[in-house]
Amino acid sequence: MPLVVHNFLFNVYPYICLSVFLMGSLARFDRDQYTWKSDSSQLLRARQLRWGSNLFHIGILFLFFGHTVGLLTPHVMYAWLITAPQKQMMAIVSGGIAGFVCFIGLSMLLHRRMFDPRIRLTSHKTDLAILIILWVQLVLGLITLPFSYSHRADASAMLILAAWAQHIVTFQPDASGLIGLDWPFKVHMVLGMTIFLLFPFSRLVHVWSGFGSLSYLFRPYQLVRSRRLNLPQSHDPAAQHQQQHQRGHA
Repeated sequence: MPLVVHNFLFNVYPYICLSVFLMGSLARFDRDQYTWKSDSSQLLRARQLRWGSNLFHIGILFLFFGHTVGLLTPHVMYAWLITAPQKQMMAIVSGGIAGFVCFIGLSMLLHRRMFDPRIRLTSHKTDLAILIILWVQLVLGLITLPFSYSHRADASAMLILAAWAQHIVTFQPDASGLIGLDWPFKVHMVLGMTIFLLFPFSRLVHVWSGFGSLSYLFRPYQLVRSRRLNLPQSHDPAAQHQQQHQRGHA
């Protein structure tokens, strides 16, 4: 890969993707709130949807938080607890399990959307495209596992990727360490950044609503009271019913 392309992809492209991700999400929420959702098709092949959706979401949440914590946690913060090779092996095993679970779930969802004619008719082209992109991204992630395992002795791949990610979020981009990295890592990274780029223009925006719903756990209880107008008894159905009940007993 030419050095100019390498520097663009890993020094400049991340900021383009993050900017579009944040600004695009805000713009869509402001201008198209009615599209801020994932269209439901649960009445069609409900069992396959339930299994596929549960497996996919469990796996993808674990992978998301695992990548976030694993890449953005400085080495000095966990060096007293585990070594870098131990952390890399833990990431390979846990990430491999979560990736496989997510892959099975997403494959079920993709099969359901591609091969059921009724669901295809109700699907947007972007829905299918995003599912395919996510599926390819998962495959690439699983392909990286043998390469990560080959670096388990010194955890060099994990340390290089973590250093790059931490330089990005601190606005000190430095992609020099990635030059000798195996190709599956690079393709996986570029496609991952591209998913952030496409995020505001797809059904993925409903992820924000999922995080927003966590606030329901901490909000105070809502008290629901009925507000009854002071109407004459002749206009109050409840009062009339009570009077009739009393007369019946009399």
